[in-house]
Amino acid sequence: MFGLIGHLTSLEHAQSVARELGYPEYADQGLDFWCSAPPQIVDTIKVTSVTGQQIEGHYVESCFLPEMLASRRIKAATRKIINAMAHAQKHGINITALGGFSSIIFENFNLQQIRQVRNVKLEFERFTTGNTHTAYIICRQVEQASKQLGINLSEATVLVCGATGDIGSAVCRWLDARTDVADLIYVARNQERLQALQSELMRGKVMSLEEALPKADIVVWVASMPKGVEIDPTTLKQPCLLIDGGYPKNLSKTLKHPGIHVLNGGIVEHSLDIDWKIMSIVNMDVPARQLFACFAESMLLEFEKLYTNFSWGRNQITLEKMDLIGQVSVKHGFRPLLDLC
Repeated sequence: MFGLIGHLTSLEHAQSVARELGYPEYADQGLDFWCSAPPQIVDTIKVTSVTGQQIEGHYVESCFLPEMLASRRIKAATRKIINAMAHAQKHGINITALGGFSSIIFENFNLQQIRQVRNVKLEFERFTTGNTHTAYIICRQVEQASKQLGINLSEATVLVCGATGDIGSAVCRWLDARTDVADLIYVARNQERLQALQSELMRGKVMSLEEALPKADIVVWVASMPKGVEIDPTTLKQPCLLIDGGYPKNLSKTLKHPGIHVLNGGIVEHSLDIDWKIMSIVNMDVPARQLFACFAESMLLEFEKLYTNFSWGRNQITLEKMDLIGQVSVKHGFRPLLDLC
């Protein structure tokens, strides 16, 4: 059995979803209540591979909200993730993906030091961040969507915002090794890690976001931000492809301009309908077929009976692992979302 640990995008979103799922006692509560709310299994999922194999899993709502980080309720945020992991393990789930901020919080606050949660001793081999599959899918979106727009990678500059994160660094390594992209620009908060990445790849430029945006033909957004950033579309090239791999989204929803194309990054489409309700709650356009690539990683590991933390730690994603998860993804009927807006 596979598991998915997720969270909603805001307090307002959480309140509306609580009503929809039949938790009226959660629906009118403020942030303090959500800081203390326990994790819940709110969906049972059935997925069928194009090979005919069928698997079953659970969605665990962690009750984490991005406002907890913005309001410095760090202890509440970390407790949410650890408690959700213990909840998944206690229910016998073999492999569980940490979606969205779940994996970021786990890594940034060194939660691997916490092995005991009440009567549950965490077995970390039961968990995966899903970041390898996410990085692979974003790279394929870069390659395929650029062709749709007539952007030639051999003449293009790709800006990666969040370049030193687990997903961002993997995307940079893939684009460097597996494509003929003309130039790379790296943007991130940690200057020391930026310089290390540039030295490792022996190419690319380190810039501020404001300096980099007008130079980019393709922008990959994989920064960990509790809320979206506003940018002036008139400063961008035309055409410009923006691949937003954040959750919540890195880009403001108001970003619309001729020649500017935004793609929902790190999202896959499955070839067959999935029996679940959770993706309609997080506002996927085609909720029976579309899902986060990190969630799909736990499904793929369940299909293959690879019960291991396939994606784990910071900057541990290799090209070989991206190849492997990519092959398995295609085998079971997943493909990158390419719906441009």
